[in-house]
Amino acid sequence: MEQHSSEKATFAGGCFWCMVSPFEELPGIHKIVSGYTGGHTENPTYEEVCSETTGHVEAVQITFDPAIFPYEKLVELFWQQIDPTDTGGQFHDRGSSYQTAIFYHSEEQRQIAEASKAALAQSGRFDKPIFTPILPAKTFYEAEEHHQGYHHKNPAHYKRYRKGSGREDFIERTWSGKVDKDGLKERLTALQYEVTQNNATEPAFHNEFWDHHGDGIYVDIVSGEPLFSSTDKYDSGCGWPSFTRPLRDYNVKEKTDLSHFMIRTEVRSREGDSHLGHLFNDGPAEAGGMRYCINSAALRFVPKEDLEKEGYAEYAVLFN
Repeated sequence: MEQHSSEKATFAGGCFWCMVSPFEELPGIHKIVSGYTGGHTENPTYEEVCSETTGHVEAVQITFDPAIFPYEKLVELFWQQIDPTDTGGQFHDRGSSYQTAIFYHSEEQRQIAEASKAALAQSGRFDKPIFTPILPAKTFYEAEEHHQGYHHKNPAHYKRYRKGSGREDFIERTWSGKVDKDGLKERLTALQYEVTQNNATEPAFHNEFWDHHGDGIYVDIVSGEPLFSSTDKYDSGCGWPSFTRPLRDYNVKEKTDLSHFMIRTEVRSREGDSHLGHLFNDGPAEAGGMRYCINSAALRFVPKEDLEKEGYAEYAVLFN
């Protein structure tokens, strides 16, 4: 079996509770640990770090396989979780322990991070200077156990906190739906446009992928972000493509849909903000009971043999 090396990436993005889920479920990500770094106190506690006497910031350290998921993509994803112009913390959390930073572990990482920061500054997405410093990695101290995977241990509180802190709304305003939609009507078919932009539903059993069985991934027809895998697709009998889960929970957004005199859970793509379909709880019990019922018109299929060519090489591991 081919052996790949592993590297570490360390990012400070404010409260470390919120910096784990965006990197989870990605191919090549082996481990994500919440902790403290950048300061001078050995083995600090959470309370000591919050007191701003240690010099440390809250951070996450990611162990990853660069041959599967390159560092460039990790840095790109990091920017999308933070306000890089904030010099005094992040969102509701104020103080030096919540400041952002990229801690590089090699000269190559430093160069990649610097280039990415420069590109972000030139993009015009923010109207203030990019503050987030790029610093050499220092000793990383693992945080207390109850902070590890906090979003899994306390999901309700985590969701309230993420929303209440202002982070979720900031990400939504800054990144979601920011795909260039100029010429979208010309680029998409009439049905694709109506489904993704106006929440339409295509006919059951008369759509491209309801009975499709190829190996590969399904991406947003508008933004290209990866959404679902054929490995999680199944025949639900409903006449639309059905999946037991998305490739990453982070890539899809759930919203309450009160249309048509029903209460349903709408599913939208995070980056493209495309209407995809709906989520139901009548899926296979052995796969968690979820059924993502998705419009074919919202999807584009990328066969496994074309993943590398089309920029999705990290997902080839699903079909090895």
